[in-house]
Parts: sequence; structure tokens; C-alpha cells
Amino acid sequence: MGGQPLFILDEDAQRTQGKDAQSSNISAGKAVSESVRTTLGPRGMDKMLVSDDGDVVITNDGATILSEMDIEHPAAQMIVEVAETQEDEVGDGTTTASVLAGELLAKAEDLLDDDVHPTTIVEGYARAAELAQDSIDESVLDVDLDDDTLVEVAESSMTGKGTGDVDAERLADVVVEAVRHANTDAGVVRDNIEVHTQTGAATSATELVEGVIVDDTPAHDNMPRSVEDASVAVLDAELDVRESNVDAEYNVTNVDQLNAALDAEEQELRGYAEAVVESGADVVFVTEDIADRVASHLAKEGVLAFESVDSSTAKDIVETTGATRVGSVDDLTEDALGSVESLRVEKHGDDEVTFIQGGEDAKSVTVFARGSTDHVVDEIERALTDALDVVVAALDEGGVVPGAGATEIAIADHIRSEAASIEGRKQLAVEAFADAVDVLPRTLAENTGLDAIDALVDLRSEHEREGIAGVISEGQTGVIADPVEYGILDPAAVKREAIDSATEAATMIVRIDDVISSE
Repeated sequence: MGGQPLFILDEDAQRTQGKDAQSSNISAGKAVSESVRTTLGPRGMDKMLVSDDGDVVITNDGATILSEMDIEHPAAQMIVEVAETQEDEVGDGTTTASVLAGELLAKAEDLLDDDVHPTTIVEGYARAAELAQDSIDESVLDVDLDDDTLVEVAESSMTGKGTGDVDAERLADVVVEAVRHANTDAGVVRDNIEVHTQTGAATSATELVEGVIVDDTPAHDNMPRSVEDASVAVLDAELDVRESNVDAEYNVTNVDQLNAALDAEEQELRGYAEAVVESGADVVFVTEDIADRVASHLAKEGVLAFESVDSSTAKDIVETTGATRVGSVDDLTEDALGSVESLRVEKHGDDEVTFIQGGEDAKSVTVFARGSTDHVVDEIERALTDALDVVVAALDEGGVVPGAGATEIAIADHIRSEAASIEGRKQLAVEAFADAVDVLPRTLAENTGLDAIDALVDLRSEHEREGIAGVISEGQTGVIADPVEYGILDPAAVKREAIDSATEAATMIVRIDDVISSE
């Protein structure tokens, strides 16, 4: 090339290679992980996140914290994706997965400093993850997943998430009742459970509604505010004067022509109302607009109507009432109608909320979550959503394991016992994985006020002696005890997903030795 340099990158591109690239990526991942570490466990702290426009979010939910943070570093984004994956797959354990990923990176950094090759670390971590999954399988408790057990699972998920210990127990009962209602021979239909929030009352006022709750209000003030044993229609049509698709002008030369046009319009609108009444519907939900005169006619006939109902709400109403969505009032027949046990419009503060209860045969149920302020009710919603997801995971995906860090202690012990049989430097990575897993019970101990080192020693000793040992939050501090006796249970699926997603993210970051960025 005549001794001339060959440029293959844009002159504005920036490139970081080798250990500098690895160090930068690992540091970014560790920083993100560390930002949520103090939120882990029932004694975890909350974070306040303030956006540029002044919106405030107060939470200790790992996925919410990471999604609200304005993270730009690509390696740090991978840790965010760990939390998102955990949330999408099992609904809880987002902080656990994020903290574990960060600690795996920290241990990998030490190994890299000791000249262990990244590929060796990746292979060791993969083997350790397999051993961790085996340990989780061995830790699954031989218990019936009855209501009492599921309540303990739900309560374990919600404790420390802004619900309070007393409220967590009350909310756990509501969660299990909702899941049982949506349980079928093919498993729990999670989409049939909704959470609807409303401020203005204490959290203890949260209740389960066998049906759906919508924010839609009656189309006319004179319509009834409640009905019992009513027939319901769901209509995908506009109950208003039809407009021509042709751009045309009409010349009206006398009063008779004007009156005839107005009469025709009135007849059309009245026809819509009469068609609804003649169908036998007591309540009609319309996904498009209802003209004021149609609404007035329906009100005179005692029909309760709702307009501009969004498609997802209409779907929920169909699930609850058994109605058939039709595209025209001409298709409104008795067979297309559904039924409700009761429908009522209630006023809560300045808002009106409509309760549609279909009774025991309703496929959809709604947890009506209450809270004193917007921030409280938002956190209650997140806690309830997580609890619903973990109860479903426990039922559908492999049972429950001891919580409070006991399963992690068992995982670390199992990995260390198997590490001696692994040859070469890969053994170092396997042992480092076990040390990384220890960060979870150690963090729980720190957040409950215990000395982290002493607690970890006691946990290992108690596990060796009794087989199960966890960090239990009791009073103003914590104790080392059997979490099963305290009713602290986690779905095995949450542990499995946390191990897999954290390992995959950490190994992907460790393998990167060249970062090229363009302006």
C-alpha cells in the first residue's frame, strides 16, 4: 500500500479496544446493577425518579427504576434488558436478576485481571448456571399449591413494596382469589385478570370485582346509574347521521325542503335508538360516537349507553357478559346480547367509574386497587401486578422454593461442591459464579441491618446443619432462620429466569473486547 495508512472507519468514529473496552463495559454494567441493589428485599429502600418535565416516580421495583433511568451506555442497557426480560417472563425478581448480573461482571473483572481468558469465563459461567438450575430443581418444595401456600407466595412478593405488612396479607388474599377465578383446565388465563387503580381510599379498601371496571361514563345525564340482571349489547358502529363520501352541495329553496331534511335526519337518529330498544338491550356499549339526540331517546327509554369505548375495553366486556360484537344496529338480535348480574356507575372524588359484574360465570375479573395518593396507588398497582404474575408462575411453571435468600445459599453451596470436579481454569469461573450468587443473601442481610459477613457465615452454617436457611426480617432487624416456617416462598420459575438472564447478559458483556462508536 506504499506505506500509506489504510482507514476503514469514518474519521469521527471512536474505538476502544482490549482491556479498556472490557473495563468500560463491566464498569457500566456494575454501576447500573449497584443502583438498584439497596432496593432488594422487604427492608429495601425506594428510589425517587424525576423526569425532565417534573414527573415523579417513587418505587423499589427494579424494572421500573431501570426503565425510568436515562441510560445511554450500550453495556448498561444490557442490564436494563435483563430486568425487562425478567419482568416479561415471570413478572418478578427484576432486582435479583440485575444485582446478580452486576456481581457476575464484578467477579469476571477479577478473573480478567488474573489473565483468565474471557472464553474460559464464559464456559465456566455456563457450567455454573447449569449447576444452579439443578440446585433449584432440588430446592422445589413438596407442598400442595393450595390457597394458603399461594397466599404466602403473593405476600412474599409484595412485602416491602409499599403495601405494608398488614396490607400485604389482605392484598395477597385478593390476588389468590383473582387467580383462582381465572384458572382453567389449561392453566391460568392471565389476560383475564386486570388491575384498576383509584385514589381516595386506604389500601385496605382494595377488592376483587367479578367482572370489569371501566372509566367510561353514561352518554346522557338522564340515563340510569345502575341496572340489575340486564341485557348488554356491544356495537361497533356510529349512532349518528351518516355522512356522504361524495363532496356534494344541496340547494334548499324553501322551508318545506328544510323541514323534510330535518325530519329525515330525526327519523334516522330515532331509528338507531328504536333498534337498540327493540333488541331488548338494557345497556349498550358503542365503540364510536352516539349523537346527542340518540342518547336522549335512549335515556327516555331507560337504556344505559356508553360511547367511544376503546376496543380492548369492548373485548373485556364481551368476555364478562358473553355478548357478541356487531357492526350495525341491524345486527342487534337477542342472540347477540350478553347479560350482567349488575352494572353501576360510582363517583370516586371527581371521577366516575363503571363496574360491570357478570357474576361467578364471568371470565374476566378485576382487582380494584385503592390508595391515598397517585404515588401510593401506582406502587400498589406494581406490587399487585408482580404478585399476580408470581402466583401464576407458581401454578403453571414448576412450584415454589424457599425465599429470603435460602435458595441462593443452596445454589452457591451446590456449585462449590461440584467445582472441584471441573478441570482447568474453568474451575475458577465456576467458583466465582458461586461467590457472585452470595451477593443476594448478603444484600438481604445488609438491608435488614445485619452484618453482611457474619450473616453469610451463619447462613452457610445453618444451611449445612438444617438444609434451609434464609435472612428473615423480624422487628427492626433480621434473623437467620427457616423461611418456610415464616411462609416466605418464591416461585421456582423466578429463580430459574434470574439465573439464565443474568448469566447470558454477563457473558455477552465479558466477550466484548472492541467498541466502535460513530458520531
